[in-house]
Amino acid sequence: MQLYDLRGISFLIVDDNRFMRRIIVGLLQGMDVTEITEARSGKQALEKLRQNQFDVIITDLEMEDGNGFGVIDAIRGDDESPDPMLPIIVLSANTMKHTILQARDAGMTEFLAKPVTADTLYRRIVTIIEGARSFVRTGNYFGPDRRRKSDTVYMGPKRRRDD
Repeated sequence: MQLYDLRGISFLIVDDNRFMRRIIVGLLQGMDVTEITEARSGKQALEKLRQNQFDVIITDLEMEDGNGFGVIDAIRGDDESPDPMLPIIVLSANTMKHTILQARDAGMTEFLAKPVTADTLYRRIVTIIEGARSFVRTGNYFGPDRRRKSDTVYMGPKRRRDD
């Protein structure tokens, strides 16, 4: 895996647990990230997103004032969103399959399970850098293409311009 200089990347960390925010901030600082902003709620995160530009957001799903799904919905679906294509890493202790699929279907970019390590966090950041997926808009979805692999065995008709 290639090592990246992350000093120029700005992060917004959203978690109602200040200890978890401190852990994430510490991990990012260990990767030489210097532009880190914290939000303790979804509401505060959306205010900060309107005031500043960020390169990556890392958000918890379950917070006291609501949840990360509201943050994702506002970023991806609100006409007033300052950056609907902002990479969103969901960081959650809830790793039930239906929760991960719900986060994927809401428009997250990557999922990261708690407890988090420096290695897993770095790998998700690298995935965003190296494996940026096209964004898709359908009737009820806007976000990164949910398909992660191409099916080289598929023999059916090609219906996309890029096929």
